[in-house]
Amino acid sequence: MKKKIINLLAENARMGIAEIGARLGIPENKVIKIIKDLEDSKVIKGYKAIVDDDVMFGASVVRALIEVKVTPVREGGFDRVAKRIARFPEVTDLYLVSGGYDLRVEVKGRSLNEIASFVSSKLSTLEGIISTSTTFVLKKYKESGRIMDNEEEYERLKITP
Repeated sequence: MKKKIINLLAENARMGIAEIGARLGIPENKVIKIIKDLEDSKVIKGYKAIVDDDVMFGASVVRALIEVKVTPVREGGFDRVAKRIARFPEVTDLYLVSGGYDLRVEVKGRSLNEIASFVSSKLSTLEGIISTSTTFVLKKYKESGRIMDNEEEYERLKITP
């Protein structure tokens, strides 16, 4: 039942207790208890609105994806550097990844210069950072499972034998 509630909240965090209960066929007080348990145990860490920055802010928001190579430190691995990076207000998301680099950092700023300044003066100067590679986001098509295009038209995927 917990997974079903999580799936419903992931689809729409504003879904009411009554609707969740009705969809799953369980009483509202049970839904409330399950959600409280999920929040208390930190399974649910928070609720988030998916905001279209282009609509909200126009061209005044720039997003970038930064690949970071790190020298891991003894008794901390990548965590120590990652925790320092996570504290910067420009950083919206941060992941330890496999492949050609170690960390993937997503940042938001008001201009290309603001992002460049963040990389050159804050990020690349941290101890343990070997190199960075920055890619600017030109258009967002999908975020958190939601298609960002405002058109509601459904296009069926073509299947060929």
